[in-house]
Amino acid sequence: MKNRFFAKFLNIVEKGGNALPHPATLFAIFSFLVILLSGFLSLFDIQAAHPRTGEMIAPVNLMSKEGLGRILKEMVTNFTGFVPLGTVLVAMLGIGIAESSGFIGTVLRLLVTSAPKRLLTFVVVFSAILSNTASEVGYVLLVPLGAIIFLSVGRHPLAGMAAAFAGVSGGYSANLLLGTIDPLLAGLTEEAAQIIEPDYLVNPAANYYFMFVSTLFIALAGTWITEKFVIPRLGTYKGEEKPEELQKLSKLEKRGLRFSAIAGVIVFVIILLGVIPQEGFLRGENGDILRSPFLMGIVAIIFIVAAVLGIAYGIGARTYKSDTDIMNGMGKAMETLGIYIVLTFFAAQFVAYFKWTNIGLIFAIESAGFIKTLNLGSIPLMIAFIILVGILNLFMGSASAKWAILAPAFVPMFMILGYSPELVQNTYRIGDSVTNIISPMLAYFALIVAFFQRYDKKAGIGTIVATMLPYTFFFFIIWAIILIIWLALGWPLGPDSGLYYP
Repeated sequence: MKNRFFAKFLNIVEKGGNALPHPATLFAIFSFLVILLSGFLSLFDIQAAHPRTGEMIAPVNLMSKEGLGRILKEMVTNFTGFVPLGTVLVAMLGIGIAESSGFIGTVLRLLVTSAPKRLLTFVVVFSAILSNTASEVGYVLLVPLGAIIFLSVGRHPLAGMAAAFAGVSGGYSANLLLGTIDPLLAGLTEEAAQIIEPDYLVNPAANYYFMFVSTLFIALAGTWITEKFVIPRLGTYKGEEKPEELQKLSKLEKRGLRFSAIAGVIVFVIILLGVIPQEGFLRGENGDILRSPFLMGIVAIIFIVAAVLGIAYGIGARTYKSDTDIMNGMGKAMETLGIYIVLTFFAAQFVAYFKWTNIGLIFAIESAGFIKTLNLGSIPLMIAFIILVGILNLFMGSASAKWAILAPAFVPMFMILGYSPELVQNTYRIGDSVTNIISPMLAYFALIVAFFQRYDKKAGIGTIVATMLPYTFFFFIIWAIILIIWLALGWPLGPDSGLYYP
């Protein structure tokens, strides 16, 4: 009976998600609806008092002559001035060099192949979490590699695949390093926060402290779940696939790593010389670190570090023969962003219209007033938001697309309630991560199904969801506990990123 109910639930999720238009189409539809709604609401005497200035806010009609003129005149600048666009493009140029040279793949392979057998599961999960720094390379590289590694030591390959998938996708908001997702979400949060405070800035390292601490706990939890639930459930592997011999690093690959290690030390020393001295060249006015070129320019630093490590490795491993290879690597990274750029164009229009019309601000003020009457408190409120995002993630897999829709409504609302945009973003990231591994709408879910079917011909969506559900359940509990402790102790989430908004 339970299995039948679960199967029906999965069918509803799959059909509901498949029925949704492409995310870019969704933003185009939402943009059009905002224009129509602004015209409709302007017919009524709807007003709300701005929480900071006390000024009365009314809807602005975009269906008027002035509104339509503004839409036409600012369509291009809405797109080119959209904060997440430039940050992602610049970061991905550097990641493209590191990936095309072979540096990222070699480092990940080295991590998992050199681990002691008793630490193998932990290293697979931990490496998968770290792979998020390079966007979604972990899905393509580490998930199948996890199966190969487990099979080579006589364990069930699907357990290795599940461990890697849990780290890559379920641990998407945990990492020791900043990755491409950090500036992307920070840009969207900043755009939303400026509905309330036009000069508000959100730095890409806004959730770094929380993310850093979460990494160890999620890696340990992923290891424990794999060993205690997944491996016993799967039992002994009786399939046809034979263990593959894991190739050790070649001489050229080792040479490339030596070159990149030397280059990395040089870059690290330069950064330390710029940050540690009070008058360091990477500090701000009067030695300020929070508003320094280092933190405010973290996207440029991600680009430079990734590019330097990738080029050094490419020269050492001889995967780069000339500057043309480097430029081709950057170009290949840009090719993968084609659909993202299309999505960003429509998302930028939607966010701009939402801001111009005051609909988002009025919604936030009225919703905040209603929530205040419920007296929920910060912890129940944040847990409820995690659950809401987790449910929405089952129907819309893209983290950035969901946040582009949710941020303009929820960030201002929570700001009015006294919570910082950084905390709202942090809470969103938890909800988005924990259900990634059971969401059929995840962009890479079909690829994961194909990987599973290599070792189990009958595997389908139900197989994957049943295997990954323990990770979702325990990741949610652990992240919720960490967040509760964080709120109780009042710790900052990252540099210049408090919990509350005055």
